[in-house]
This record gives sequence, structure tokens and C-alpha cells, in this order.
Amino acid sequence: MVAQGLSAITFTKAFQMSSDPLQENEIEFTLDEQVDNKQLQAVEDVLPTHLNILPLAQRPVFPGLALPMTFSGKQNVAAIKQIAEKEQGLVGLVLAKEYDQNEPDESELYEVGTAFKILRITPIAPETVQVIGQGLKRFRKRKVVLVKPALRWEVDYHSDPKTKIGPELRAYMMAISSEIKSLLQLNPLFQEQVNLVVSQLNYEAPGRTIDVISNLLSADSEQLQGLLETFDLHERANLLLRLIKEELEVARIQKKIQDQISETVNQQQKEFFLRQQLEAIKKELGIEKDDKESEVEKLEHKLAEKELPEEALKVVKEELNKLRTLSVQSPEFNVTRSYLELIAELPWGAYSEDIEDIKRARVVLDQDHYGLEDVKELILEFLSTVIKRGKIAGSIICLVGPPGVG
Repeated sequence: MVAQGLSAITFTKAFQMSSDPLQENEIEFTLDEQVDNKQLQAVEDVLPTHLNILPLAQRPVFPGLALPMTFSGKQNVAAIKQIAEKEQGLVGLVLAKEYDQNEPDESELYEVGTAFKILRITPIAPETVQVIGQGLKRFRKRKVVLVKPALRWEVDYHSDPKTKIGPELRAYMMAISSEIKSLLQLNPLFQEQVNLVVSQLNYEAPGRTIDVISNLLSADSEQLQGLLETFDLHERANLLLRLIKEELEVARIQKKIQDQISETVNQQQKEFFLRQQLEAIKKELGIEKDDKESEVEKLEHKLAEKELPEEALKVVKEELNKLRTLSVQSPEFNVTRSYLELIAELPWGAYSEDIEDIKRARVVLDQDHYGLEDVKELILEFLSTVIKRGKIAGSIICLVGPPGVG
């Protein structure tokens, strides 16, 4: 049977996502459809030499693992339905260098892919279906048989040797196992999946084990495609070990950053709560007032000394009450405090005695400002009018002059 060892367990894990009874328009297959009950022949051993090809956008699929996948696009969905009806659910999955779900270009596909057995098809949106299936075996393109209406290749399959592994390959597998366990400690997101892999590591079937682990990596698509195209077991194990080490280094850096951020946040939270507790204790014991209350009281005393008009006094009282309710950490607290400080600095009720002397005004203007005769005449005319009328009725003078004249 094909669903054996690690593949069977990982398939069960993936299939849990859609273990509900079949809904309308769902199509389901079983691995036993391709098995002769008398001979118990595995599906991999009876794969056809011609396969319909579906392009993949993000990463290749490796043999040995059951997983859910989503396909979008009118052409892809139609091809999957045809495969389900006429090809016993067998299809070739090939990574595309440049992906277009509506018009996939055969020249943009890599030449090595994976034969895939579709087990269930579920429509999830218009022109989008979820497919659950299992990767079976690597293949390499021999030639293109058909392009329209569906892409079809003649392929050559690759099987890993079943001879007893030597000490070098066994050492690779032990190193891979060790690195995977280290990765698990740093990145618990895939803990359940990696635990499943580690518990089923089979040194006597290194090819299958390497492929299953490869499915779990988050390396980029080109690196994963390189793994898929590496047929030699020693080279494949060496490449996988390098990719795991790279992922392990990234996980270490990520954990270091997360720990630093967590430590900073925890320290800030600790200081905040301690300050809150300290303020509460001081208030309870009557030792001293907190900083905010002292600051508000100082502002209140300053403003009380000013001869504020009734309208300004009303606004000041409202702002002081608001300031008492705001948290010191609030941005609005600083804005309100600055506003009240500005009001407290203004010379409310302080008036100077007006000197109604035009000649003296002319002397002061000439001493303080050079030139600008027109401007000086305007100012003197304004002062003359004020002296004659005895009051200023909201007049505003706008004076403009070159730099350096005061």
C-alpha cells in the first residue's frame, strides 16, 4: 500500500482539515483505487508515462507527503475536474518560474516535478478549488505531448535506490535529525509536524525521509526546486542539511530579536506598574502629592495671581479640570499643560502709561529704525489719531520692511 510509514501519518494529519462528510460538488478518491487487491501493488509502481501538468506558483511538492492545496483560475479548475474524471486523479505538479494562473506558459515550467494523487476536490470559491492529495514520485519531462486544451507531458520517473545505505549517508541522516530537533526548540510553530517527522525518521529509507522534511522547510522556491531536482541521495542529503542550517540560523536571529523586544516591553511594564503602586502608597500615607497634582496646583496658583477677565477665567477652569483627569503619559496632557503655561505667562492686568507726545515718538522711531520714512509717517499718523480720539478702536497696522531695519 502506498500510505505507509511516515506518509500515512502525515496524510492523516493533513486530511483532518477536510474529514467532514462530502458536500455537494465534492469529489473523493482513495489510494486503493489504483491497487490490485490480489497483488497489493503500490500506486507508484503503476504510474502512467503520460501526465497532465498543473503549474505551481510558490513552491514545489515533494513525494511522500499528503497535503491540502488551492488552485485558482478557470483553466486550472477545468483541468483538475478533467483529471478527476478521466485520469484517476493522477496529475503532474511542476513549479513555474513565472506564474500566470489564466495563461500558464509551458516554457516557464521547470522540467522536474512530482506525480500527485488527488484524493479530494472541494470548490471553495468561484474558479477556486481546494485539493487534498499525496505526492508520489519524482519525474523528469521527456517531451511535450499536448499543449491545448490541457498541457500534457511524457515523463520518466525516478526511484531512489533500495540498497542498504552506507555509513556516510547514515551520518547525514543523523545530522539532519539533530538539526531538525534544534530547529524545533527555536521555532515551535511547526512543533506538531516536526515531531511527527522526527518520530518517523527511517534511516533505511533516507530518500522518503528527506523528501518529507523538505516539504516542511520555508526556503525559497529555487532552493526547494534544487532539492527536488537532486536525484543523488548523498547530494540531496547534503543540500537538505545546508538548508536546515540556514533555517536554523534565521530562527536563532528571530528568537534573539523577539527576546530583546519582549525584555524591553516587560521592563517598561514593570516600571509602569511600580510607579503606579508607589503613587498609590504615597497618596494613602499622605507622604507627598504625586507629580501631576503638584504641577496642576502650581499652574493654578500662577493663574490665580493673574487678573483674568471672566471669559478667560472660565476657559482656564475648564482646562485645569481636564488636566486633572488626563494621564501624564497622554499626549493631550502636554498640550493642555503648555496651553495653560502660556496663559499664565501673559501680562494679564498689567498696563503701561501711554505717553501722548508725537515729537518724542518721532525721536524714538529715528533712533531705533533706519530709513523707512513712509512707515514712520504711517505710525505717527496712527498715534495722532489715537491721541485726538482718546481710544484705539481695534486698529491693526501691518509693517513691512527689508531685513536689518529693525
